[in-house]
Amino acid sequence: MTKANNKSDIDHPRFINTFMKRRTHVSKHAETALTDPAYADYLVNDSDDRGHGILDGITDLRALFANMPNGTDAPLTFEIGFGMGSSLIEMALAEPARNFVGIEVHEPGLGKCAYLAKENGLQNLKLINGDAIKLMGQLPNNHIDRIQLYFPDPWQKKRHFKRRFVSPERMAIVTRCLEVGGEFHAATDWEDYAFWMLNVLDNFDGLTNTAGTGNFMPRPDYRPLTKFEKRGIERGHGVWDLVYVKD
Repeated sequence: MTKANNKSDIDHPRFINTFMKRRTHVSKHAETALTDPAYADYLVNDSDDRGHGILDGITDLRALFANMPNGTDAPLTFEIGFGMGSSLIEMALAEPARNFVGIEVHEPGLGKCAYLAKENGLQNLKLINGDAIKLMGQLPNNHIDRIQLYFPDPWQKKRHFKRRFVSPERMAIVTRCLEVGGEFHAATDWEDYAFWMLNVLDNFDGLTNTAGTGNFMPRPDYRPLTKFEKRGIERGHGVWDLVYVKD
Protein backbone atom coordinates (compact mmCIF):
# COMPACT_ATOMS: atom_id res chain seq x y z
CA MET A 1 0.00 0.00 0.00
CA THR A 2 1.34 3.45 -0.80
CA LYS A 3 1.76 6.07 1.89
CA ALA A 4 -1.56 7.78 2.57
CA ASN A 5 -1.65 11.52 1.92
CA ASN A 6 -4.99 12.35 3.52
CA LYS A 7 -7.88 10.85 5.48
CA SER A 8 -9.67 9.78 2.31
CA ASP A 9 -6.60 7.78 1.25
CA ILE A 10 -6.49 6.11 4.65
CA ASP A 11 -10.17 5.15 4.55
CA HIS A 12 -10.04 4.03 0.90
CA PRO A 13 -6.49 3.06 -0.10
CA ARG A 14 -5.93 3.30 -3.85
CA PHE A 15 -5.26 -0.02 -5.60
CA ILE A 16 -2.11 0.32 -7.72
CA ASN A 17 -1.96 -1.81 -10.85
CA THR A 18 1.27 -3.65 -11.64
CA PHE A 19 0.48 -3.59 -15.36
CA MET A 20 -0.47 -1.16 -18.10
CA LYS A 21 -3.12 -2.32 -20.58
CA ARG A 22 -1.90 -1.62 -24.09
CA ARG A 23 -3.75 -1.57 -27.37
CA THR A 24 -2.41 -4.44 -29.45
CA HIS A 25 -3.54 -6.18 -32.60
CA VAL A 26 -5.93 -9.09 -32.16
CA SER A 27 -5.00 -11.84 -34.61
CA LYS A 28 -7.59 -13.83 -36.52
CA HIS A 29 -6.92 -16.90 -34.39
CA ALA A 30 -7.20 -14.91 -31.15
CA GLU A 31 -10.44 -13.30 -32.29
CA THR A 32 -11.84 -16.73 -33.14
CA ALA A 33 -11.01 -18.09 -29.68
CA LEU A 34 -12.49 -15.05 -27.93
CA THR A 35 -15.81 -15.28 -29.79
CA ASP A 36 -16.33 -18.95 -30.70
CA PRO A 37 -18.07 -21.02 -27.96
CA ALA A 38 -15.88 -23.96 -28.96
CA TYR A 39 -13.04 -22.35 -26.97
CA ALA A 40 -15.11 -21.46 -23.91
CA ASP A 41 -13.77 -24.38 -21.86
CA TYR A 42 -10.39 -22.63 -21.67
CA LEU A 43 -11.60 -19.09 -20.89
CA VAL A 44 -12.86 -19.01 -17.31
CA ASN A 45 -14.43 -15.54 -17.12
CA ASP A 46 -15.87 -12.66 -19.13
CA SER A 47 -14.89 -8.98 -19.28
CA ASP A 48 -16.88 -5.99 -18.13
CA ASP A 49 -17.69 -2.99 -20.34
CA ARG A 50 -14.18 -1.59 -19.83
CA GLY A 51 -12.47 -4.84 -20.76
CA HIS A 52 -11.54 -5.74 -17.18
CA GLY A 53 -11.88 -9.38 -16.22
CA ILE A 54 -14.81 -10.16 -13.92
CA LEU A 55 -13.23 -12.06 -11.03
CA ASP A 56 -16.29 -12.32 -8.78
CA GLY A 57 -16.94 -15.93 -7.86
CA ILE A 58 -13.47 -17.27 -8.73
CA THR A 59 -12.41 -18.46 -5.30
CA ASP A 60 -10.91 -21.89 -5.99
CA LEU A 61 -8.55 -22.58 -8.90
CA ARG A 62 -8.49 -26.31 -8.27
CA ALA A 63 -12.25 -26.50 -8.68
CA LEU A 64 -11.83 -25.36 -12.28
CA PHE A 65 -10.50 -28.85 -13.06
CA ALA A 66 -13.23 -30.83 -11.29
CA ASN A 67 -14.47 -32.31 -14.58
CA MET A 68 -11.03 -32.66 -16.20
CA PRO A 69 -8.86 -35.82 -16.33
CA ASN A 70 -6.39 -34.67 -13.64
CA GLY A 71 -9.14 -33.66 -11.22
CA THR A 72 -8.70 -31.21 -8.36
CA ASP A 73 -5.80 -32.84 -6.52
CA ALA A 74 -3.14 -32.61 -9.23
CA PRO A 75 -0.13 -30.31 -8.78
CA LEU A 76 -1.14 -26.77 -9.72
CA THR A 77 0.90 -24.04 -11.42
CA PHE A 78 -0.39 -20.47 -11.53
CA GLU A 79 1.32 -18.20 -14.06
CA ILE A 80 0.97 -14.43 -13.73
CA GLY A 81 1.02 -12.49 -16.99
CA PHE A 82 1.65 -15.18 -19.62
CA GLY A 83 1.79 -12.79 -22.59
CA MET A 84 0.84 -14.52 -25.83
CA GLY A 85 0.97 -17.89 -24.08
CA SER A 86 3.44 -19.91 -26.13
CA SER A 87 5.63 -20.87 -23.16
CA LEU A 88 2.58 -21.65 -21.00
CA ILE A 89 1.32 -23.99 -23.73
CA GLU A 90 4.74 -25.63 -23.92
CA MET A 91 4.81 -26.21 -20.16
CA ALA A 92 1.29 -27.65 -20.09
CA LEU A 93 2.20 -30.03 -22.92
CA ALA A 94 5.40 -31.10 -21.16
CA GLU A 95 3.63 -31.90 -17.85
CA PRO A 96 0.23 -33.41 -18.67
CA ALA A 97 -0.25 -34.63 -15.07
CA ARG A 98 0.04 -31.06 -13.72
CA ASN A 99 -2.76 -28.49 -13.97
CA PHE A 100 -2.00 -24.96 -15.14
CA VAL A 101 -3.90 -21.70 -14.68
CA GLY A 102 -2.70 -18.57 -16.44
CA ILE A 103 -3.91 -15.04 -15.77
CA GLU A 104 -3.49 -12.14 -18.22
CA VAL A 105 -5.06 -8.72 -18.80
CA HIS A 106 -4.44 -8.49 -22.55
CA GLU A 107 -7.22 -10.07 -24.61
CA PRO A 108 -4.99 -10.79 -27.65
CA GLY A 109 -2.85 -13.03 -25.42
CA LEU A 110 -5.86 -14.71 -23.86
CA GLY A 111 -7.34 -15.46 -27.26
CA LYS A 112 -4.09 -16.68 -28.79
CA CYS A 113 -3.36 -18.96 -25.83
CA ALA A 114 -6.88 -20.40 -25.86
CA TYR A 115 -6.56 -21.05 -29.60
CA LEU A 116 -3.23 -22.87 -29.13
CA ALA A 117 -4.62 -24.87 -26.20
CA LYS A 118 -7.48 -26.24 -28.28
CA GLU A 119 -5.23 -26.88 -31.27
CA ASN A 120 -3.03 -29.01 -29.00
CA GLY A 121 -5.93 -30.73 -27.26
CA LEU A 122 -4.84 -29.63 -23.79
CA GLN A 123 -6.99 -30.77 -20.86
CA ASN A 124 -4.89 -29.32 -18.06
CA LEU A 125 -5.08 -25.58 -18.76
CA LYS A 126 -7.46 -22.75 -17.80
CA LEU A 127 -7.12 -19.02 -18.58
CA ILE A 128 -8.38 -16.07 -16.54
CA ASN A 129 -8.79 -12.45 -17.61
CA GLY A 130 -7.86 -10.10 -14.78
CA ASP A 131 -5.46 -8.80 -12.18
CA ALA A 132 -3.49 -11.50 -10.37
CA ILE A 133 -3.27 -9.63 -7.07
CA LYS A 134 -7.03 -9.11 -6.90
CA LEU A 135 -7.63 -12.76 -7.75
CA MET A 136 -5.15 -14.12 -5.22
CA GLY A 137 -6.78 -11.95 -2.57
CA GLN A 138 -9.88 -14.13 -2.83
CA LEU A 139 -8.18 -17.54 -3.04
CA PRO A 140 -7.76 -19.94 -0.09
CA ASN A 141 -4.60 -20.20 1.98
CA ASN A 142 -2.05 -22.84 0.93
CA HIS A 143 -3.78 -23.33 -2.41
CA ILE A 144 -1.08 -23.47 -5.12
CA ASP A 145 2.22 -25.32 -5.25
CA ARG A 146 3.96 -23.18 -7.90
CA ILE A 147 3.46 -19.52 -8.79
CA GLN A 148 5.34 -18.16 -11.80
CA LEU A 149 6.14 -14.57 -12.75
CA TYR A 150 8.13 -14.47 -15.97
CA PHE A 151 9.45 -11.23 -17.44
CA PRO A 152 7.10 -8.81 -15.68
CA ASP A 153 7.07 -5.12 -16.55
CA PRO A 154 10.24 -3.73 -14.87
CA TRP A 155 8.77 -0.24 -14.43
CA GLN A 156 12.14 1.40 -14.97
CA LYS A 157 11.39 4.94 -13.78
CA LYS A 158 11.81 5.51 -10.06
CA ARG A 159 8.37 7.10 -9.72
CA HIS A 160 6.88 3.84 -11.05
CA PHE A 161 8.73 1.50 -8.68
CA LYS A 162 5.53 1.24 -6.61
CA ARG A 163 4.02 -0.67 -9.57
CA ARG A 164 6.66 -3.39 -9.55
CA PHE A 165 4.98 -6.70 -8.82
CA VAL A 166 7.62 -7.93 -6.39
CA SER A 167 7.12 -5.88 -3.24
CA PRO A 168 6.71 -6.91 0.41
CA GLU A 169 2.99 -6.05 0.30
CA ARG A 170 2.26 -8.10 -2.81
CA MET A 171 4.49 -10.98 -1.77
CA ALA A 172 2.44 -11.31 1.41
CA ILE A 173 -0.58 -12.07 -0.82
CA VAL A 174 1.42 -14.44 -3.03
CA THR A 175 2.92 -16.34 -0.12
CA ARG A 176 -0.43 -16.81 1.59
CA CYS A 177 -1.71 -18.65 -1.50
CA LEU A 178 1.33 -20.93 -1.72
CA GLU A 179 1.37 -24.33 -0.08
CA VAL A 180 4.11 -24.95 2.47
CA GLY A 181 7.00 -26.18 0.33
CA GLY A 182 5.50 -24.49 -2.72
CA GLU A 183 7.63 -22.41 -5.08
CA PHE A 184 7.58 -18.82 -6.26
CA HIS A 185 9.61 -18.57 -9.47
CA ALA A 186 10.41 -15.22 -11.08
CA ALA A 187 12.54 -14.43 -14.12
CA THR A 188 13.60 -11.12 -15.66
CA ASP A 189 15.97 -9.78 -18.29
CA TRP A 190 16.35 -6.43 -16.49
CA GLU A 191 19.39 -6.51 -14.18
CA ASP A 192 18.15 -3.68 -11.94
CA TYR A 193 14.83 -5.44 -11.38
CA ALA A 194 16.60 -8.75 -10.82
CA PHE A 195 18.57 -7.33 -7.89
CA TRP A 196 15.47 -5.47 -6.65
CA MET A 197 13.60 -8.81 -6.50
CA LEU A 198 16.57 -10.55 -4.90
CA ASN A 199 16.68 -7.93 -2.14
CA VAL A 200 12.91 -8.03 -1.49
CA LEU A 201 12.64 -11.82 -1.54
CA ASP A 202 15.80 -12.59 0.45
CA ASN A 203 14.47 -10.33 3.19
CA PHE A 204 10.90 -11.60 3.10
CA ASP A 205 10.00 -13.69 6.13
CA GLY A 206 8.56 -17.06 5.12
CA LEU A 207 10.47 -17.61 1.88
CA THR A 208 13.84 -19.34 1.38
CA ASN A 209 16.09 -18.78 -1.63
CA THR A 210 16.77 -22.24 -3.11
CA ALA A 211 20.07 -21.00 -4.56
CA GLY A 212 21.18 -19.55 -1.22
CA THR A 213 20.88 -15.99 0.03
CA GLY A 214 22.18 -13.47 -2.48
CA ASN A 215 22.21 -15.92 -5.38
CA PHE A 216 20.25 -16.46 -8.58
CA MET A 217 19.17 -19.85 -9.91
CA PRO A 218 20.10 -21.29 -13.31
CA ARG A 219 17.01 -21.53 -15.52
CA PRO A 220 15.03 -24.64 -14.47
CA ASP A 221 14.34 -27.10 -17.27
CA TYR A 222 10.59 -26.61 -16.94
CA ARG A 223 10.82 -22.92 -17.93
CA PRO A 224 11.03 -22.75 -21.74
CA LEU A 225 13.17 -20.19 -23.50
CA THR A 226 10.98 -17.61 -25.23
CA LYS A 227 11.89 -16.29 -28.66
CA PHE A 228 12.58 -12.86 -27.15
CA GLU A 229 14.79 -14.40 -24.47
CA LYS A 230 16.75 -16.35 -27.09
CA ARG A 231 17.21 -13.14 -29.10
CA GLY A 232 18.41 -11.31 -26.00
CA ILE A 233 20.89 -14.04 -25.08
CA GLU A 234 22.27 -13.95 -28.63
CA ARG A 235 22.85 -10.21 -28.15
CA GLY A 236 24.60 -10.76 -24.84
CA HIS A 237 21.73 -9.74 -22.58
CA GLY A 238 21.46 -11.40 -19.19
CA VAL A 239 18.50 -13.34 -17.78
CA TRP A 240 18.05 -13.89 -14.05
CA ASP A 241 15.91 -16.61 -12.42
CA LEU A 242 14.89 -16.64 -8.76
CA VAL A 243 13.22 -19.62 -7.09
CA TYR A 244 11.96 -19.36 -3.50
CA VAL A 245 10.24 -22.00 -1.35
CA LYS A 246 7.60 -21.24 1.26
CA ASP A 247 8.78 -22.29 4.71
